[in-house]
Amino acid sequence: MIELTEIQQQIQQTFRDFADRKVKPMASKIDEEKYFPLDLFKEAGALGFFGMRYPESAGGSGLDIVSYSLAVMELARGSMSLAAACTMQSLMATYFLYRFGNDEIREQYFAPALEGNKIGAICMTEPNAGSDLMAIKTLAKVTDDGFILNGQKTWVTSAPVADFFTVLARTDNHEQLSIFFVPATLKGVMVGKSIEKMGVRGSLTSEVAFIDVQLPAKYLLGEIGAGTKCLKEILAEIRIMTAALAIGIGTAAYEDALKYAKERSQFGKFIGKFQAIQMKFADMAVQLETAKNYVLHAAVLSDRNLPRQKEAMIAKLYASEAVNNICDEASRVLASYGYAVEYNIERYLRDARFTLIGGGTSEILKINIAKELGL
Repeated sequence: MIELTEIQQQIQQTFRDFADRKVKPMASKIDEEKYFPLDLFKEAGALGFFGMRYPESAGGSGLDIVSYSLAVMELARGSMSLAAACTMQSLMATYFLYRFGNDEIREQYFAPALEGNKIGAICMTEPNAGSDLMAIKTLAKVTDDGFILNGQKTWVTSAPVADFFTVLARTDNHEQLSIFFVPATLKGVMVGKSIEKMGVRGSLTSEVAFIDVQLPAKYLLGEIGAGTKCLKEILAEIRIMTAALAIGIGTAAYEDALKYAKERSQFGKFIGKFQAIQMKFADMAVQLETAKNYVLHAAVLSDRNLPRQKEAMIAKLYASEAVNNICDEASRVLASYGYAVEYNIERYLRDARFTLIGGGTSEILKINIAKELGL
């Protein structure tokens, strides 16, 4: 376990208090009513979450990835729906605006997004392009004064409430992908109905269509054909973030099950006194601590700008698989009550599945880890 600095401990405690006081009491309602928790989203912005990774010169707080990961864990411990929306805003939705946006984009969209007053989304996945991004067919046709964008995106987090989109698309003069800034108010931008999901139901997700959307040249973020390369700049951090989300939901499941085991009595004693239950908690504790330690290890490598692609993949793979197992074991501790909506465990079990997909599926990660090993 790395030794946290005083600032890192303060960040962790700030978001832990926020999760306990404001988020957890609303988590079940957010899930049941499937609504975007705008008030909590803005409160996260007021706490500085969206600007943690950005320098003070850009309106952020210039904190490290370790601090960011600790904050993500606490948000996810409170509500995976809120945490998913917040992490999307703080990383993928705003990063390319920070890197390549002109003064107008930064002033009108990036700065308000760091405060939580504008909501962003990234459009990568298509009906036939998921893990295989090079199968993307969305096309930005080059014109004399800009581009005309046409295409269909799906699984766009926060799309129904988004003020702007970051879109990966092809151009008609380059094989590689490019990145475009697209305000949601432009003619031809059409947000479809929300996709009904098993879990993380307050993080609204939908399809987005772009039909003859006219983009000025200044809405190209970076250079033509540099999109894939730019995405790789934050790929490790995306995976560390997803692993941190997993640890948050796993911690919530573990803590709830432990509390239950100390209160539930059967056969004349608390069930936590039975060896069968104790062994479950030992296994859960080992997996949770191992996952957390490795995620923070990957975060430290990122902060030091050291090679971390393999470590980020290992962290995400292990954390997501371990936490899905933890949520399952926690559900077994509660037995029939683990199946009841009255208890939060069934929500944790549903929400945990999200972490198996975001940041790369386990199968893709295993293939890529093997490549990193020279196989």
